[in-house]
Amino acid sequence: MTYLVTDNCVKCKHTTCVAVCPVDCFYEGEDMLVINPDECIDCGVCVPECPADAIVADVDCEDADYWESINRKHSEEWQNIVEEKDPPEDYEIWDGVPNKYKAFIEKSIPIKEIL
Repeated sequence: MTYLVTDNCVKCKHTTCVAVCPVDCFYEGEDMLVINPDECIDCGVCVPECPADAIVADVDCEDADYWESINRKHSEEWQNIVEEKDPPEDYEIWDGVPNKYKAFIEKSIPIKEIL
C-alpha cells in the first residue's frame, strides 16, 4: 500500500503534510504536490494533515493506477520538498473543483470548463 496525492491538491497545495512526513517523500510542482510511491512507508500521518482531503491510500482510491502513475512520474521530475510553506492565496476558490489536474497540469481541458 502507498498513499497518493490526488486532484484536489491542484491549486490548493497545502504543505502541512510535508511537515509531518518522516521520510520526506513529497515532491513539489508549480500547482501541486505528489508522493513518491517507492519512498512512502505507508504510515498515513500525512492524511489528517491535508485540509483539502487530497491524500488517499491507494486501496481507497477509485483511480489508484492513474494517480499512482501521476505521483510516480512527477516525483521523478520535481524537487523534493521537506518544509511547510504557505498555500496559494486563492486556494479556497479551488478547493473541491473537479478535474483540476487535467486543466492545470495536463492542460488537456480548458480551465473555463472546470469552473
